[in-house]
Amino acid sequence: MKAMIVGLIWGIVSAAPAADFYVSPAGDDSAAGTAEAPFASLHRARDAVREWRRGEAAEGAVTIHVADGRYELREPLVLEPQDSGSPESPVVYQAEPGARPVFSGGRVLDGWEPAEDGLWTTQVPQVAAGEWYFEQLFVNGRRATRARMPNRFYFYIRDIQQDPPPVRGESRPRPAVKTLQMREEDFARIAHLTPEALQDVNLVVYHNWDITRRFPDRLDPEQQAIITTGLGMKPWNPWRRNSHYHLENFRDALDAPGEWFLDRDGTLYYYPLPDEDMGSAEVIAPVAEKFLVMQGDAAAGEYVQHVTLRGLTFQHAQWLTPPEGFEPAQAASSIDAVVQADGARHVTIEDCEIGHIGTYAVWFRRGCHDVTLRGSFLHDFGAGGVRVGEMGIAAQPAQRTGRITVENNILRHGGRIFPCAVGVWIGQSGDNRIRHNDISDLYYTGISVGWRWGYGESLAKRNTIEFNRVHHIGWGVLSDMGGIYTLGPSEGTVVRNNVFHDIYAYSYGGWGLYTDEGSTGILFENNLVYRVKTGGFHQHYGRDNIVRNNILAFSELYQLQATRVEDHRSFTLENNLVIYDQGVLLQGPWEQIRYESRNNCFWNTAGEPVEFRGRSLEEWQALGHEEGSIVADPGLVDPEQDDFRLTPDSPLRELGFEPFDPDRAGVYGDPEWVDRAREVTYPPLEVAPEPPPL
Repeated sequence: MKAMIVGLIWGIVSAAPAADFYVSPAGDDSAAGTAEAPFASLHRARDAVREWRRGEAAEGAVTIHVADGRYELREPLVLEPQDSGSPESPVVYQAEPGARPVFSGGRVLDGWEPAEDGLWTTQVPQVAAGEWYFEQLFVNGRRATRARMPNRFYFYIRDIQQDPPPVRGESRPRPAVKTLQMREEDFARIAHLTPEALQDVNLVVYHNWDITRRFPDRLDPEQQAIITTGLGMKPWNPWRRNSHYHLENFRDALDAPGEWFLDRDGTLYYYPLPDEDMGSAEVIAPVAEKFLVMQGDAAAGEYVQHVTLRGLTFQHAQWLTPPEGFEPAQAASSIDAVVQADGARHVTIEDCEIGHIGTYAVWFRRGCHDVTLRGSFLHDFGAGGVRVGEMGIAAQPAQRTGRITVENNILRHGGRIFPCAVGVWIGQSGDNRIRHNDISDLYYTGISVGWRWGYGESLAKRNTIEFNRVHHIGWGVLSDMGGIYTLGPSEGTVVRNNVFHDIYAYSYGGWGLYTDEGSTGILFENNLVYRVKTGGFHQHYGRDNIVRNNILAFSELYQLQATRVEDHRSFTLENNLVIYDQGVLLQGPWEQIRYESRNNCFWNTAGEPVEFRGRSLEEWQALGHEEGSIVADPGLVDPEQDDFRLTPDSPLRELGFEPFDPDRAGVYGDPEWVDRAREVTYPPLEVAPEPPPL
């Protein structure tokens, strides 16, 4: 009887009429939205769903079928609670089988003519009329370089003054005038700039883990200086003598292939790469700022929910520098995303592409729960890839974000405008899963978890970071960064089965596993870290973190680093392999830090003695460290060629080390998808030269 009732209910539900709407580049928004007479836009399809929902029989699933082709997207698609589905009646926006529809927020620029010195030009009347301006340009699917000086590496600050000077301990910097003194030969390259030319120049200063973008006020020939106004420097991260910087967006800086410059008179200049034919090149400048906005209200219990986007591509969105510039913000935390959600629940974005943008790609911001980003390709972003949660803690629990899944995505080529941005960032948010992603080619941190400096209240607990491949980040641009970076109390958070490699900072920093201020209760296990600058593991300060069963290999300067001495157990090291061929094993006050260490294996492949702060293993053990640990060849297959598998007779097995398979990290599924993650071969790192003597 029970089975009959269940079958009857299922029959009623399955019989509920479904709704299908169709969208095509050849469609018409005044049409019926059928397969024979499709709409032309997602906006019209959304409105049609709203109209259908108001009908009496609106109980079935709703599918918006999107045909192949290119669509213009000048305004974001805004989804509100009224655009929601339900478990029995979900709403799906999806590409038709075999189609890859592209929604472009940009405008194609043609009419190119050759000019002098190898340049090409075209006229953009909307710019000349003051109706449009853009700061990004994409040529044949590649982000072109806004004319900059110098072309490679940087200028270096000769000296810096600020009026009024920074005040240590001040929580909010006050407005101030900065005088950035340039080296004589550098100032000579811009001394001729007129006030009109100077008004669009961007000064980009790199300082530790941040950048600042500013418009110069004027030049001071007497001091050979740039004068600029904005918020004062943060005392804990100021501009300094020899801080590196560059200048961009002025005509005289346009001197290398791949660069471009837009004059306010509407003339767009471009210096083609050797293989580019401007007669056939596709040149696109962005107009839109966002692609998709979900506007739920979690506090009121009104959600955008049970919506899926599948197989859609979104490209070409801009970021314009505001008059005040960009003030330094760790992880570019002040920057929005082109796909942004508040109050979203049971929403899925899968098999989508987001690229050629000026900001973050995706941000699940306030009051989002049970949302998934899966199997998507995020690339060429001005800031970072994905953000989860907010910087502050919302007063109402309903407004807090959690249970977000970011799985099986490729994220690469980021930080092109904001090098301080992060691949995947989790703020005040818990119970999230970041799994099987491939994250590469960023200038700061790969994955950042937590947003509390110290031991105060934090929501970033029980996050799972597993099977990700994070590589080729840093590139010697910024400092104080890592493959994974954690902040604050994070009890229950697990970082396991990830691979972090080729991580290189500008000066200090460049770690694999980096537990920063107040990191607490995090388990790091079965991770492989290799070819990093400053250590496989570094703890600035924290409490009761466990580093277990990891392979930490071939760091350049130090292998393990710890900084602050505290009156509690800072961390536990057990069953790890530390293998290296240069640098020192331990950096920091290890004799004073309270920690536990046991059953680890240490090996120097260069044949040099393994020393623990100048002591042998036996001497170090006599001080109460490294119980049961050994110095021995670990028996790896071919570590110099990145093959860290254990041989059958490896002594690690007797220590209790549990072998794990690094090849499981990264994306999975269709072989073409897996190959796509590995199709890019990155060039060797080129380290910036030392600042010239003053």
